[in-house]
Amino acid sequence: MPAQYQQQHEAAEEAVSLLPSRSLDSELEEVNSEEETAFEASEKIVVVGVDESESSQSKDSSSVPPFSWKKLWLFTGPGFLMSIAFLDPGNLEGDLQSGAIAGYSLLWLLMWATIMGLLIQLLSARLGVATGKHLAELCREEYPTWAAYLLWIMTEIALIGADIQEVIGSAIAIKILSNGFLPLWAGVLITAFDCFIFLFLENYGVRKLEALFAVLIGTMGLSFAWMFGEAKPNGKELLLGVLVPKLSSRTIRQAVGVVGCVIMPHNVYLHSALVQSRKIETHKKGRVQEALNYYTIESTVALAISFMINLFVTTVFAKGFYGTDKADSIGLVNAGQYLEEKYGGGLLPILYIWGIGLLAAGQSSTITGTYAGQFIMGGFLNLRLKKWLRSVITRSVAIIPTIIVALVFDSSDATLDVLNEWLNVLQSVQIPFALIPLLSLVSKEEIMGVFKIGHTLKVRC
Repeated sequence: MPAQYQQQHEAAEEAVSLLPSRSLDSELEEVNSEEETAFEASEKIVVVGVDESESSQSKDSSSVPPFSWKKLWLFTGPGFLMSIAFLDPGNLEGDLQSGAIAGYSLLWLLMWATIMGLLIQLLSARLGVATGKHLAELCREEYPTWAAYLLWIMTEIALIGADIQEVIGSAIAIKILSNGFLPLWAGVLITAFDCFIFLFLENYGVRKLEALFAVLIGTMGLSFAWMFGEAKPNGKELLLGVLVPKLSSRTIRQAVGVVGCVIMPHNVYLHSALVQSRKIETHKKGRVQEALNYYTIESTVALAISFMINLFVTTVFAKGFYGTDKADSIGLVNAGQYLEEKYGGGLLPILYIWGIGLLAAGQSSTITGTYAGQFIMGGFLNLRLKKWLRSVITRSVAIIPTIIVALVFDSSDATLDVLNEWLNVLQSVQIPFALIPLLSLVSKEEIMGVFKIGHTLKVRC
């Protein structure tokens, strides 16, 4: 064997030895096995070779290819789907209540919760990219059966709680935009069928689905930015709220809700699966690091946008209702009416701007909830079902309790708002059931290889 080829061969072997024992052979076995996978090989987007010369492709496997805007564009998508969980109706409920009751004083907590959420999501992406498996699959494989089932049940509870908020949020928006013609339960039924939109788009490729979410996030951004402009909040108080930590006994529940609605357990499972929609050569250290670099950039941008949208909503309600008699009674159901009374109709009534933004938040989050439910149920239970059947099962698990909620609370706006607030608190309680398994797995060398996290990062999380 010529010397130069011998050197390349040795370098490749050395790089592979640094990675998890799950190498190319095990990947081939996985393709041929009957285990559930996040994405089939034919569904994955190929990015290897884009903006690369033949010489750069032939370099040793531990080197990271140079930065490419085309590759960044191809890797962009999973982070924005993940960011929807930071923008769902539960978040909007937490935002408006924290603004109305605490004013600008919890903006610092919103910022740091988003930063902490970003760190957790990057660890989730790291786990998915380095192992080629998502968190639910690894929990099933690495933990005793009883522990895996416990984690699955707790995650399903968190997902159902989040889904109730998302579907109810959509139903409220539909009720607003139909001028009250469609009752809450009818909006719930309409929203229940959005999984078929998801199925339709997924058949045309994951990029079509990601494009839909880009439109929905853009709709939310424009709607709530418009409201922000109409409210004209105090810039100095806003800046102090972001930079100076404040917390009082009166705002404890809102503070817990802010954390719970930003860091959502099911989203940790979701992101580790979404990153596998790109074809990555997990047996090559350089390719894994390249993917992690691009996912870090796009996730940071996505969550920066989500933070700005949440900030818009919080400051609008802080400016309009903090310190007023309405502050304690405002919620997702009556927020549009209060905004209309406070800021008037204008060229485009703010009630309908709020309704459009809320509808975009509700529809996008219910679809990602369906997506997350598929990965969670399939990963923990190793289910290999057709996509339409998995979607129907996942949607039914959440829709049935949501319809019950809609029928029971349709005539009681105040009770429904209190329920939404406590569901945000539920998310906070459930965080450890996603975070502890993630930190445990991502710090194990036998699972992560050289991509395991250090003790310092683990403690900070």
